[in-house]
Amino acid sequence: MSLRPLNMRMASPITRRRALGLAAGPALFPLFLPATARAQAQRVAAIDWAALETVLALGAVPVAATELIQFRKVAVEPEIPASVMDLGLRGTPNYEALRLAAPDLILSSNYYERQRGSLERVAPVLSVTVYEPGVPPYARAEEAAFTIGANIGREAEARAVVARARAEIARLREALQAVARRRVLPINLGDARHFRAFGTDSMFGDVIGRLGLENGWAAGSSYSAAAPLGIEALARLPDVSVIVVPPVPAEARRGLAESALWQALPMVREDRVATIEPVNHFGGLPAALRFARLLAAALLGREGGRHG
Repeated sequence: MSLRPLNMRMASPITRRRALGLAAGPALFPLFLPATARAQAQRVAAIDWAALETVLALGAVPVAATELIQFRKVAVEPEIPASVMDLGLRGTPNYEALRLAAPDLILSSNYYERQRGSLERVAPVLSVTVYEPGVPPYARAEEAAFTIGANIGREAEARAVVARARAEIARLREALQAVARRRVLPINLGDARHFRAFGTDSMFGDVIGRLGLENGWAAGSSYSAAAPLGIEALARLPDVSVIVVPPVPAEARRGLAESALWQALPMVREDRVATIEPVNHFGGLPAALRFARLLAAALLGREGGRHG
């Protein structure tokens, strides 16, 4: 299997049209809010992006969320309606704007526990944990969908979202059986000399395993990725196919095109590096499915092009 190298001839982004489809099954997860709070949770604000993705996937439109300009660039989907108020940075949301949004419920995560007290002065907080060091996150993302659905009156929608995700992952896994077996290494480039490698406790690593593929990064990682690593570390993984997950800084593109070290790497020389479209590194089920589709399109597209 060969993949296009990341250099001056870098692969064109794989579009969503090349993604494949959706279909069927599971059960509910425990509730965290009192029944009265659940009944009132019609106006939802989201601080965490995985929670934002999830609530949108359930068909609910939040009144407010954080870093929407960046979300549209990095996460891309689900689409954010124009009516959603932007609360600014995830780490330091604009509390005045949050109060003006008047949410009944604020969706957060373990990343923002230090802010829980401040957030709770605005509205009840539902914190869902998807990412934890050393723990594959896909099952946690399913739990987050069930929990959010149960707390905003969208239990049926949560069951449907989880079932469709499972069905599509299974279908993509079957389609990928035809691809030559080679380990896949998802990375993110910081600059022309450093990268992050995504381990088994990342959504990318977990999805790779669920697709029946092997993650090329066997070493440890914490909170999804090992970073920063020198580009020379890729020389110790000569057999992998590299999947670059944007954003890729412009200076990194230029630097790699001129880097003798990069050009000498086996996966670059042998056309086994592909760049897909951006995916939220810390997303929920929508990010998992987006990555699965883009990865499958990259692998199957290159394999099909090679044989057809």
